[in-house]
Amino acid sequence: MISTATKTLQANNKKIYVALLFTLTFFLFLDYIPGLEAWSAWVTPPVALFVGLIFALTCGQAHPKFNKKTSKYLLQYSVVGLGFGMNLHSALASGKEGMEFTIVSVIGTLLIGWFIGRKLFKIDRNTAYLISSGTAICGGSAIAAIGPVLRAKDSEMSVALGTIFILNAIALFIFPAIGHALNMDQQQFGTWAAIAIHDTSSVVGAGAAYGEEALKVATTIKLTRALWIIPMAFATSFIFKSKGQKISIPWFIFFFILAMVVNTYLLGSVPALGTAINGIARKTLTITMFFIGASLSIDVLKAVGVKPLIQGVLLWVVISLSTLAYIYFV
Repeated sequence: MISTATKTLQANNKKIYVALLFTLTFFLFLDYIPGLEAWSAWVTPPVALFVGLIFALTCGQAHPKFNKKTSKYLLQYSVVGLGFGMNLHSALASGKEGMEFTIVSVIGTLLIGWFIGRKLFKIDRNTAYLISSGTAICGGSAIAAIGPVLRAKDSEMSVALGTIFILNAIALFIFPAIGHALNMDQQQFGTWAAIAIHDTSSVVGAGAAYGEEALKVATTIKLTRALWIIPMAFATSFIFKSKGQKISIPWFIFFFILAMVVNTYLLGSVPALGTAINGIARKTLTITMFFIGASLSIDVLKAVGVKPLIQGVLLWVVISLSTLAYIYFV
């Protein structure tokens, strides 16, 4: 039975959660009020993620179900909205170079991840495979799609998702800093972020923090990469003899492409409309970062364990360095 003191603490935490969410949203949308635009400049994706992380680690998860569901759908809507700010021809031209590296990197990451997880650290088959899949394709979305095909247990899914989530949070902070330290241009950083960062949310967030062109390149390459979920799920079913399992297709990627087509061919006479939708999408993406940050907790950190986290970190380092080598030397 929950004590009165615990109930009071939980109620207070929920009030703090709502207050933080309201504050971020309020300042974020001051951008639309003439003369107050500067007040919204501090609300960036990394800041929103950091605020969510601090809340979760100090107060726990106030609304776990709401966080999970809202972050999932709001991210998808935000990504589709970003498509209204992109020209189809320019986006494809920007992402072409990264697409060529995608095939090699996806297969290579899976093989290296499997070797690190199974051979070096003796991690259970499903967890090692899920972490490798999440790193190779698109983080939590890949794990969520591959897990049912693999018939993974909830505990295995939680460990894999927790590992990827922790690394995603770190990536959003350190990748832009590393990019600037290495004097990477927009094209280079966008390619690097799309391939080396796991989740679409952190890829888009890092790209937005680095620059307009980096955002376009990163988003295009990452969503193209995410389409590998479909053949990956079929391959997993074949390799592990998991017949009859439902495959989750990331339909929002096709709506993102449709948004670019509409913006390119239909909104030429009213460019302000596409710009407005794109602007709102950037703001909802920032709010999504708060939800994602607030999803982390001490329990998640404890559940991950040392070996899966080391597998994730080593695999992350390998794909990050190999992508940098590709960008600079190929």
